[in-house]
Amino acid sequence: MADAQEFLKDFPLLKMKMNGKQIAYLDNGATTQKPEQIIQAICGYYGGCNANPHRGAYALSVKATEIYENARVRTAKFINAARPEEIIFTKNATEALNLVAYSYGLSNVKAGDEIVITITEHHSNLVPWQFVAKTTGATLKYIYLEKDGNLSEEDIETKITEKTKIVAVTQVSNVLGLKNDVKKIVKKAHSVGAVAVVDGSQSVAHMKVDVRDIDCDFFAFSGHKMLSPMGIGVLYGKYDILDAMPPFLRGGDMIEYVEEQDTTYAELPAKFEAGTQNVGGAAGLTAAIDYLETITFDRIEAIEKDLVDYALPQLRELPYIELYGCDTTRDNKTGIIAFNVKDVHPHDVASILDSYGVAIRAGHHCAQPLHRYLGQNASCRASFYLYNTREDIDRWIDALKKVRGVLGYGA
Repeated sequence: MADAQEFLKDFPLLKMKMNGKQIAYLDNGATTQKPEQIIQAICGYYGGCNANPHRGAYALSVKATEIYENARVRTAKFINAARPEEIIFTKNATEALNLVAYSYGLSNVKAGDEIVITITEHHSNLVPWQFVAKTTGATLKYIYLEKDGNLSEEDIETKITEKTKIVAVTQVSNVLGLKNDVKKIVKKAHSVGAVAVVDGSQSVAHMKVDVRDIDCDFFAFSGHKMLSPMGIGVLYGKYDILDAMPPFLRGGDMIEYVEEQDTTYAELPAKFEAGTQNVGGAAGLTAAIDYLETITFDRIEAIEKDLVDYALPQLRELPYIELYGCDTTRDNKTGIIAFNVKDVHPHDVASILDSYGVAIRAGHHCAQPLHRYLGQNASCRASFYLYNTREDIDRWIDALKKVRGVLGYGA
């Protein structure tokens, strides 16, 4: 059995008590807690070499630039990009995906073209494509699901056509917790000349990602879901595609020359990084990558699989629990469990669990079209990470058994 107990010592918040109760933090799909090593890296930057990168000829600025650009090199290696210039820093995956939609989508999609996404997409990989389709006159098409929650193989084959210009898909659903075969989808997209965009927000912290093996044209993720601070995100793009795209934002540090009536833009990656950048976040991202690779993704996946395998049989024994995305016949279930409690609104479930020190997510998880497709207005979500233990699961299940009783229902 994989055990995460040894990692708990690294996470200050998880050693604290909230309202007198130890925290069982099961909302890692929203954001992860930060180990001491990452906190120290951030504090080390702000306390020891805080300065504006790229702009100064003095030692502090040079050091800040080194930290920032080293993070780019480290991130490129982390996801196996071909070169550091293919890494664009943003403030989160949402901004990264919007960059692709505005800069690539509006420039390359026209009336009569088609954009294909899946019904499982987070709003960040859905709303921007609605905007591109409405602005250009293109058609937005959806890949729907099989009965087990996996993407429809028939839809993948029939909806990606010669008219398709962009295919955007999440590698792991943030609601169902199912891993999609993005490599196969990218290959299908390329077979018709379409560009493939992969949202890696729920995957890159939990499994080894190789963008060259996937062969995607764009890949986006947020640092805060992989132990680093909020405010740092990543867009990977193939160099030639990025190089041909117009800037998304305009201003300082992304220019080459500015005249009164005209401007020439800097080369990659600076062209897409206007203004002062989040060097502290980049320092934290580097430390997070180091931390994760020291643990190894084989071990992280083993910990999460053990927790899912431990939790699901217990949940299935409770007749008032409805599960989503947990009946797949494929071995692609990750550490996310979406569920509802019969007769109880998800927000009430989350509030009651919180009174027992258990933190889960409740709502539509920025995936309203998926919930409507499932016939639900909202759901509860428990999501695991490397520091979660079977004891966390026990506390969650025990608290779940009390939810209906708190509201006056029978067991």
